[in-house]
Amino acid sequence: MTYRKILLVFLVLIVSYGFSQAQVPGFFMKEEAKKVRIPFYSSNSLIILPVSINGSESVNFLVDTGVRSNILFSKVLGDALGLEYTRRLSIAGADGSTVIMAQVSPINTLDLGPVEGKLQSLLVLEEDFFELESVIGVPVYGIIGYEFFKFNPVKINYDEGFIEFYREGSMKWKPPFYRKFDLTIEESKAYLNAKINQKNGPKLEAKLLIDTGANHGLLLNQETSDEITMPPLFIESQLGQSLGGVLYGFIGRVNSLKLKDLTMREVLTSYPDKNTFSEIIIATGRQGSLGSEVLGRTRLILDYPRNRALIRKGENFYAPFEFDMSGMIIRKIPNDENRFYVSEVRPGSPAYRTGILPFDEILTVNKIPIFLYELSEIFKLLRSEEGKEIQLEMRRYQGGDLNKYNDYKVSIFLKKQI
Repeated sequence: MTYRKILLVFLVLIVSYGFSQAQVPGFFMKEEAKKVRIPFYSSNSLIILPVSINGSESVNFLVDTGVRSNILFSKVLGDALGLEYTRRLSIAGADGSTVIMAQVSPINTLDLGPVEGKLQSLLVLEEDFFELESVIGVPVYGIIGYEFFKFNPVKINYDEGFIEFYREGSMKWKPPFYRKFDLTIEESKAYLNAKINQKNGPKLEAKLLIDTGANHGLLLNQETSDEITMPPLFIESQLGQSLGGVLYGFIGRVNSLKLKDLTMREVLTSYPDKNTFSEIIIATGRQGSLGSEVLGRTRLILDYPRNRALIRKGENFYAPFEFDMSGMIIRKIPNDENRFYVSEVRPGSPAYRTGILPFDEILTVNKIPIFLYELSEIFKLLRSEEGKEIQLEMRRYQGGDLNKYNDYKVSIFLKKQI
């Protein structure tokens, strides 16, 4: 082959590569490299990235392996960005009963710095959904799902707060200290198998959804198997916030969760109430899911193209799983600078015994003004140590009138509820 022919073939390959990238929806590195690094903000091990839509100012998106489509939570924002819509559809909320209307914007560019999502479709919710801010503590305007993972290996370093996005086909070998797991990709979602030693039932071989966008540890859907049993000790609680509203159920523990030879003990486990979405869960063949409270204790590589996950222990792999010891569910007031209120008080808990009521606002924690705290720091404090005294200054509004209120001080002593 002559030099001219070799050069021609080389140029054709470059043009073909660029053309294929331009025509295939997916996420790609902007420059040729083996891998690039993307820092992320973490709240309770949930992964939040700044994303620019079609060249706009960046807004926060949650990286969520549990969803198929990219979602924008506000049509008002979508309209302001000049998004074009081609059709309208309805989607079911995670509670299975709520119907949410969305517009489809089919062709968009999502810019994550060194990585760019091309020809990306967005489901744009017609009614603004900003409730995640009250749970996570920072504004979140959307979700990035399956598209981010489908072509490229993605390494998530929870300990240091960054993602490494690898060129397609560049990770041919298993990195040192990682265990390899078979990954099945079904309907754009990733599953792996685990062994669960229950407290009040048989040992369970479970197919689990990998769900980076959920803030639980282990979740088991009782309706999927007669072998899933509730532990002797459990409490009723909110389990999380979804597009369909607040999810309710029970929280207990299992003796152990085993991923090959990686074993976590006394794992907090959520048991959601059965709902109309349950039939869809049963159809997938899964028994539950792994959320950020478990995944955040690992270093995780998701390699969808090779149908594998690679996992090693993170720095806090052996840290005990602790649940809130105050009895309060704390929420952030959305679109306000670090104002927090009590959403729920668990009967019989330390907070309940001091007389704290739902919708009381927190002014100080241990004499420190509340605006100096992040929501994740408050969660950590209320899970920290049994018997620890927490001093609170609270504000109770009268009849919903923000100009009429009483301030009071209480001390609560943390006590394990489960």
